[in-house]
Amino acid sequence: MTINREWAMPNKNTFSIPPIERLVKKYLTPTSIDPFANESKIADVTNDIVEEYNADYHMDALDFFKTFGDNSVSTVLFDLPYSPRQISEVYKKVGKSVNMETTQSSFWTALKREVARVLRPGGYAITCAWNSGGIGSSLGMTIVEILMVPHGGWHNDTIVTVERKDNQIF
Repeated sequence: MTINREWAMPNKNTFSIPPIERLVKKYLTPTSIDPFANESKIADVTNDIVEEYNADYHMDALDFFKTFGDNSVSTVLFDLPYSPRQISEVYKKVGKSVNMETTQSSFWTALKREVARVLRPGGYAITCAWNSGGIGSSLGMTIVEILMVPHGGWHNDTIVTVERKDNQIF
């Protein structure tokens, strides 16, 4: 496992931050998906609940994942809203209600299960967050690489965890 610390300015378009873009391209394979694409088109199939973004689909991420079969995707880019506040801002922007279900850890757990379900054995999940938790070993994932991108000042670092799916859990 390598840990790389290259300073970069924060950007809501995470995959356009140079060290993160380089890391993603290193592991990106055909049949890649991005359920929280924002303005990014780096994946083969993109989704964002906000319709103003030029994504292929505009669905809730859980519904988007359910359109894929088991073991059907080679790479999942998983740059979800990092905090309950960010989830709340996005949901309110599209007129969806924000409640305990959408702001508790069970929200992330359901999404992580879907990542593990759709990902092929040998495929990669690339998770961006404020921690290196990723999808997790309990879902058959093994950490391959971690990139920490400090943004300076009081900005939170972005931690990118690359995991490979080794086991068939589902």
